[in-house]
Amino acid sequence: MYVIIVGCGRVGSELAKLLSNESHNVVVIDKSRDSLDRLGGTFNGVTMVGNGFDLALLKQAGIEKADVFCAVTNGDNTNLISAQVAKKIFKVPKVLARVYDPQRAHIYAALGLDIISGTILFAAMLRDKIIESRFSSYLIESKDLGVIEIEVKDNLIGKTAPDVNMAGEFLVVAIRRMDGVIIPEPATAFKDKDKLMAVVKVASLEKIREKFIYKK
Repeated sequence: MYVIIVGCGRVGSELAKLLSNESHNVVVIDKSRDSLDRLGGTFNGVTMVGNGFDLALLKQAGIEKADVFCAVTNGDNTNLISAQVAKKIFKVPKVLARVYDPQRAHIYAALGLDIISGTILFAAMLRDKIIESRFSSYLIESKDLGVIEIEVKDNLIGKTAPDVNMAGEFLVVAIRRMDGVIIPEPATAFKDKDKLMAVVKVASLEKIREKFIYKK
């Protein structure tokens, strides 16, 4: 993939290095040359100094052939303007923008931009740890679903996913074991101390707690 990243802070630099290490073509743009030093000497992508909404600079960066455009600076205005330019003017297929202000996140998401709000995600993660440590609502965009982790013990040992799934409410999608994570086949038996990762309907959480008898 050809990816353009605007902003080389902690998030932008780590994202750039991850994608570059996976052999994607990466261009990083930042208005500060010093910020680009975060990429280190092993980064094999392209770096450019300037604003992420400069049309001439974006053309030099190859935006017309870009598959993905990510605006992850520390300024909401810069990210939103850059994202709009990439989406509306250059028609980049996938445009992502980081936004700190939750209110702006909702507004611009309604306009069709793919918005990621670190503030909302972090608040949701803290909420989950406070209220329900085994449940993660931030992993799924819908407020109706989440992911829950249940430890296998007692009556669950030897059971299979079809034995415990609840239509429309609870679905085991993975099993975490000491030697790795597996996607279970219908006949895969649960072992002692396995961790079941399941998609659960938020409205059914209390029922799930009672069914599997665990503490928050």
